[in-house]
Amino acid sequence: MTAKYRLLALDMDGTLLNDEQKITPLTVEWIKKAMEAGVHVCLSTGRSSRSAMPYAEQLGLNTPMIMVNGSEVWRAPHELYRRSLMDVELVREMHKIAEEFDIWFWAYSVDEVYNRDSWDGEIDSREWLKFGYSTEDNDIRHKLLMRLQELGGLEITNSSPFNLEINPLGVNKASGILEVCKLLGIHMSQVVAVGDSLNDLAAIQQSGFGVAMGNAQEAVKQEADAVVATNNEDGIAEVIQKYILTEAGTSAGRISKRA
Repeated sequence: MTAKYRLLALDMDGTLLNDEQKITPLTVEWIKKAMEAGVHVCLSTGRSSRSAMPYAEQLGLNTPMIMVNGSEVWRAPHELYRRSLMDVELVREMHKIAEEFDIWFWAYSVDEVYNRDSWDGEIDSREWLKFGYSTEDNDIRHKLLMRLQELGGLEITNSSPFNLEINPLGVNKASGILEVCKLLGIHMSQVVAVGDSLNDLAAIQQSGFGVAMGNAQEAVKQEADAVVATNNEDGIAEVIQKYILTEAGTSAGRISKRA
């Protein structure tokens, strides 16, 4: 088997992981085949490194990784390369907004993930990576978005239709993948990026080949070059089998974008 691309950037929740938070045996098998063919497999996730690392170890990855939606780039597991911190004043303002709307929130610091239940009010002494809100009330979520846009200096995405995730402006999975490409000496055109939510959108748009999972949000599907099976139906195995690996001497055509 030969590889048509050099890097496979994988979102985790709703993409690499099924709804039981597991990587299925078939997906593991095809990831191993991709690695054997020389493909760099890179986790590209909104999770913290602490939460993502066990999966990297399960797959035997030793490649760069993108964590916290691009706020951290790791040269290899357990070897940090770059970290982008949020302005402390913006964290303070986002917390005030959460209190004002009386909704669930969380905040990733370098050391810990805090939420509405564990918030201790200490902001200045910590280094912050990401802030998030969750509500199923569409009206409140829209008002939140408007307030956040007024603050400025923020990269606003989501990891589900019911939340908002906020990183420093210009920090996203695409910027993380670009840094990984530089570390590996490859180009964005040699990347396949796969995901299901708005925090995957920039990566899907800017990589050589962008793939949406069958369970992806509609906006993500519309921007993808291909749509595959869901995270519960081994969609990642399909990505590798159909779009990355080919029999030596043969090649498959790139499919057009579809909804």
